[in-house]
Amino acid sequence: MATVLSRAQHGMEAPQVRVEVDIGNGLPAFAIVGLPEAVVKESKDRVRAAIANCNFEMPAGRITVNLSPADLPKEGGRFDLPIALGILLASGQLPAASPAGCEFYGELSLSGELQPVKGALLAAVAASRVGHKLIVPPSNAAEALLVTQCPVATAKHLLEVAAHLTQSGLLAFRCGEPLPLPPQSGIDLSDVRGQVQARRALEIAAAGQHSLLFVGPPGTGKSMLAQRLPGLLPPMTEIEALEVAAVRSVCGGSIRLDEWRLRPFRNPHHTASAIALVGGGTFPRPGEISLAHNGVLFLDELPEFGRRVLEVLREPLENGVITISRASQQIEFPARFQLIAAMNPCPCGYLGDARCRCSQEKVERYRAKISGPLLDRLDMHVEVPRPAASALYASQEEESSATVSVRVRCARERQITRQGKANACLTNREVHEHCRLQGSARATLERATTALGLSARAHHRILKVARTIADLASKEEIGPAQVSEAIALRRFDRNQGNGGGAIAPSRR
Repeated sequence: MATVLSRAQHGMEAPQVRVEVDIGNGLPAFAIVGLPEAVVKESKDRVRAAIANCNFEMPAGRITVNLSPADLPKEGGRFDLPIALGILLASGQLPAASPAGCEFYGELSLSGELQPVKGALLAAVAASRVGHKLIVPPSNAAEALLVTQCPVATAKHLLEVAAHLTQSGLLAFRCGEPLPLPPQSGIDLSDVRGQVQARRALEIAAAGQHSLLFVGPPGTGKSMLAQRLPGLLPPMTEIEALEVAAVRSVCGGSIRLDEWRLRPFRNPHHTASAIALVGGGTFPRPGEISLAHNGVLFLDELPEFGRRVLEVLREPLENGVITISRASQQIEFPARFQLIAAMNPCPCGYLGDARCRCSQEKVERYRAKISGPLLDRLDMHVEVPRPAASALYASQEEESSATVSVRVRCARERQITRQGKANACLTNREVHEHCRLQGSARATLERATTALGLSARAHHRILKVARTIADLASKEEIGPAQVSEAIALRRFDRNQGNGGGAIAPSRR
């Protein structure tokens, strides 16, 4: 009998799996137990061919492979290498001593070459916590080395791993080194001409991690503004960058080292399904909101998304996680994203213009695709009007992303020092603690709440935005000017005045 260590993948976790191999007397048989999925069951054919093609002998007795713990579902080809090593150890073709303190990952080709697997980064994080080493295929080395505390060695072939265990050709273990900050993107905020209020709203959103909805006719710069938000945000910390890389690793996507610590920007098409957006499937995988974790999720043409698709955003917007439940398991994926959305004011996009031929009924039906509860969860909704021609040809340069990002970082540092998180993430209790209002500011907010019929959620979101505006101005208390600006940045509250209904139409 022999035991080899590996790890499974369960959501965003990598629980340890003991691959136990027993070779007994009897007619030749090969059984894998421990809740293996179809790909894992097929391992016996790949392992049998790889062992034979590497000039080892396949034992003739009964081979039983137990993947412990038995009640944890196992999927993927990651267990091919530990199963093959277990057979070689149990049959005496490799030294009998188990390779303690080392974990093995890799899918075997029929010739014995090691193929990459998903989730190597999660395995490296979990292995570093218990002081284990990793042996992985070369294609997984880059992501495993992102965990600087985990020694990693690469092997291209089963024979290389066998030579390491017999000490005839030791593999070289090494730890990764911290990566430098990447260069700034060429997309700059100075490219956007005019749009003073929209640029101001984007700066506030970046400083406090607030959600934002742009409303305006086509070609006014809504998408340009959204694409420039990541350039205003502070770089991710090492922990945040590892979280983002782990989600990509689970999805099987490549991790680009030149984008390390750059916040993700996801822009799914409006035909995306609810599962594509939040994740799911038979074997649950992260969706777009998890791929945008610690970054930006941009939904262009918001009313064109299906109503059911948009409604699934409500829970992760509040909680920062998405829970996917199945009959046999429940998996949590991170989803702390910053939502930026854009929409036209009517189906044709030219409401209030002579070109617009949309009836009142069409406008109402178009805007009603966005429900009141979802709109209520957005911190700001800002109009982006058509800029004047003079603004397009102005000789004065607009502020660059580098200039605005300095103010954003100062405001974000004030928030982290004061409360340990961005203002948008404050709980209701923390809002009352950290969003203190001056007397006149409180009176202003009370009048607005009564006049506009604001919900309690909208009231708290105005307080959070006002807190961010005060942080940008380096003020400890929130004054009436900050409250008034926060109220002005919620355009649809002024239109509806009904405490959270759907968007009401307005013609200018």
